[in-house]
Amino acid sequence: MHINRISLARKILFGVGATLGLALLSGCDSVVLTNLTPNSLPENPSQIYTITLRVTPKIDTIVPGSIKPSIIIDGKNYPMTASTLAEGLYEFEYQLPAGRDELAYYFLVNYETENNNMHNPHDAYTELTHAKIVHRYVLALEVNRGPVGARVSVLGRGFTPQDIIYFDNTPTRTVYESPNALSFFVPALDASRNYPVMLGSAAGNSPVGTFRIDTSSLSVSPSALTLRTGEKQTLTFTVPNAAPPGGLLLDVTTDVPESVIMPEVVVPAGQNSVTITVESGKPGTGSLFLKGYGAGELTIPVTVTAK
Repeated sequence: MHINRISLARKILFGVGATLGLALLSGCDSVVLTNLTPNSLPENPSQIYTITLRVTPKIDTIVPGSIKPSIIIDGKNYPMTASTLAEGLYEFEYQLPAGRDELAYYFLVNYETENNNMHNPHDAYTELTHAKIVHRYVLALEVNRGPVGARVSVLGRGFTPQDIIYFDNTPTRTVYESPNALSFFVPALDASRNYPVMLGSAAGNSPVGTFRIDTSSLSVSPSALTLRTGEKQTLTFTVPNAAPPGGLLLDVTTDVPESVIMPEVVVPAGQNSVTITVESGKPGTGSLFLKGYGAGELTIPVTVTAK
């Protein structure tokens, strides 16, 4: 009988492929490889990043001590070391070359199984993974609640003077401290509510956390101002509790800006009150407004008459 050589070759290749496929499947069934490394890694000055793998045996015939994980980065094979944190964890400290902000890698695990007193080698590997180095990130809010006007710090990396902190879609008065720190003043929004906080800039928006605005009361003395053009009068603002670190900003506005000349009002940290001097301008009648206190807005009537 005549045998087609091409058909025979195909059968042999099919058989070899099936055997390899079963071997690979057996390897995947024997151990589970779990990458514990996030896809985004915060930048650090040393440019060294820890890559972590968990290897979980699924069968009892794996030879103890035979599991040898390694990581392949840019085509180079690096052995991984057992972590002291937990059994089955392996780590590799990779120093990223200068000018790079991304790395591609996969894991390869060699191990042996025992069958009829024979040790059989196996391997398992993961898919190619990409990790991005993040040059800009937010670590945390200094605190997660406070009254209107409180100054709060935000810690992170990669901040710029153009960054603005938002409560929902409301921008706050934001202060650039350094590339690693910003601060903002809690805006005059409704109290007793939680607000999502976001960092916004030309580089995009980043969630910061959640902040709760607490209720607070405030008293003003005198409760109304009556002046002649060119006169000055002191105005004292008192809060029930000492101002937090960074001070307490009282965002005072007016509907008669040409009639009232006054400085920014900030209760110093650790104090309960601040006194400012108000100078009258052009004749007019209106009010000073301070949101976020009492029933939602504190109103101080202002009357300026001509000399």
